[in-house]
Amino acid sequence: MDWLDGFHQAIQYIEDNLENHMDQKKLSQKANCSLFHFNRVFSYVAGIPLSQYIRNRKMTRAGFDLQTTDEKIMDIGLKYGYDSPTAFNRAFKGVHGMAPSKARKKGVQLAAFPPIRLTMHIKGNQKLNYRIETKKAFKIVGVRQHYKMDIEKNFAEVPKFWRRTAIKGTIPKILKLNNDDPKGLLGVSTCMNGKDFDYYIAAATTLETPKKFNAYTIPEGTWAIFECKGPLPTAIQELQNRIVTEWLPTSGYAYADAPDIEVYFEGNQQSADYRCDVWLPVVQR
Repeated sequence: MDWLDGFHQAIQYIEDNLENHMDQKKLSQKANCSLFHFNRVFSYVAGIPLSQYIRNRKMTRAGFDLQTTDEKIMDIGLKYGYDSPTAFNRAFKGVHGMAPSKARKKGVQLAAFPPIRLTMHIKGNQKLNYRIETKKAFKIVGVRQHYKMDIEKNFAEVPKFWRRTAIKGTIPKILKLNNDDPKGLLGVSTCMNGKDFDYYIAAATTLETPKKFNAYTIPEGTWAIFECKGPLPTAIQELQNRIVTEWLPTSGYAYADAPDIEVYFEGNQQSADYRCDVWLPVVQR
């Protein structure tokens, strides 16, 4: 099964279970990758978080039900997983701009979000420099921040975390610990439960963990390592998008259940010539 087939099977599973409990494990099995990475890939290719897509689909169906059936509003809310009228009203209003009770009036305008169908268009007009490497497990030490799985929001929030860490003078302290490979300052997204994750600003080290710092062990695994060139954070965000939408679908590899890693080297990060690396955990399909 290729990457695109897995994506569409996961979307179909969502569609088949809008009125049922969605088993997160089954969803990741359909996608042929961890729930963490499916959330991440989905946000890149669809432009919205997976949770928002599911909510949009449920509220689209709820809108149809309100206009074509005599079901009670409370029963429709329960059908789509909302235990309280308040929660259903909030979700419905967030999608349609009105309360469910008003959606039954003739002539009202509702919003419809059809099921997503992904077709890959490989541009091929810009090369992606990468190499495949297998690495032994190694320890990282640094500071961490917890995030919800919302790619668009995190594009703004993660750079803020970097700025706060730099202002506090923490980055030189982290770099002093870097006595192991890879050399450089690391940004590491660790796999959680698919709904959230920890992001580390850290260094690879064999030294003991200082107080107020956090340690994490990167497991042994294989990575596709991509060269990124350009001012940050724009260059790395654009590269990450291209990796999952252009390279991954046709590469013969799938996302592995391991952390994503960014390796930052010395230099002016606002320069057009600045270079860093992006590590994507992979397994052969």
